[in-house]
Amino acid sequence: MTQGAGQGPEAERTATLRDFRVPAYVHETGPYVDSAHPGDTVPPVDEAYPEGYTPTQRDLPVISRTDRTETVQVQVQPVPATPLPQPTTGPGPLFVVGDVHGYLDELVTALQEQGLIDASGQWCAGTARLWFLGDFTDRGPDGIGVIDLVMRLSAEAAAAGGYCKALMGNHELLLLGAKRFGDTPVNSGAGTATFQAAWLLNGGQKTDMDRLQDHHLQWMARLDAVEQVDGYLLVHSDTTAYLDYGDSIEAVNDTVRETLTRNDADECWDLFRKFTKRFSFRDEGGADAVRSLLDTYGGTRIVHGHSPIPYLLGEVGSEDDEEGSGPVVEGPHVYADGLAIAMDGGVTMAGKLLVRQLPLDN
Repeated sequence: MTQGAGQGPEAERTATLRDFRVPAYVHETGPYVDSAHPGDTVPPVDEAYPEGYTPTQRDLPVISRTDRTETVQVQVQPVPATPLPQPTTGPGPLFVVGDVHGYLDELVTALQEQGLIDASGQWCAGTARLWFLGDFTDRGPDGIGVIDLVMRLSAEAAAAGGYCKALMGNHELLLLGAKRFGDTPVNSGAGTATFQAAWLLNGGQKTDMDRLQDHHLQWMARLDAVEQVDGYLLVHSDTTAYLDYGDSIEAVNDTVRETLTRNDADECWDLFRKFTKRFSFRDEGGADAVRSLLDTYGGTRIVHGHSPIPYLLGEVGSEDDEEGSGPVVEGPHVYADGLAIAMDGGVTMAGKLLVRQLPLDN
């Protein structure tokens, strides 16, 4: 398994897998320890979910060098591509990609292994259809390189009769907000917050911000939030918060784009805050939460990123872990009575960057 950024013996790490324990989340009336993660899990039954919840704490552990301006580039050997079988009629095979978070080399390798790009990084999959589920930047070494690759593959795939498309993730909203609003205070409902501070806390990389250009910003701002393909409802976050933005796929996507177009810091923050929510499908009532989305937007199964599979499984390290060990992710995680497919393999915690064809073969 390829090591994540900053995991080599020469790197001075700010976090290890032993740090991947449950942090305390302090809400307005005092501290409590969530059952899993400060992102969006449901609080204890005797405490209401904090109405003003805001992701002003670090959302997930970050493995990086102490000097945020330097990142460790992992060199990955090209993998010979096996040409994908092409259907004689109808659309090509459907693939989905989990959260990339700046790990460009790992993404290239995973795409090559699936026969989607060749050894030179060019689209070679003909009429295949490829969906990225969001979160291209932050935490890893080359988020802008990832966006550039996805934009280029979109053009190449379209020219070959297929397509490469992408969804809006919470980190796209975070990067847009950090660039647009910087240190402008926003109405978080739980104290002073800024996009800039939240971006840095959640793995923002100076090198990404320095290389961010207008065409990257325009591309991110136009991404859809929800889509349905072949009966799969594709979203980034495992949350029912999408229901707050419309009762159809078109309505949700239009509302998100209109919110970003208005360029109001508080509105954009609220959108980002809701897109950080997670774990709605995981515990008791999770299947019903999935059904609420499927009943509203259509589809028979939901496919999402956002919440790393090791967190969904509770495999995030302990005091007894050996130094350098990591969660083992072999593939997507199917749960919620088989209605949900999780695709974030936890590449930021030395897990795996997942690229898989649907339907799954297991």
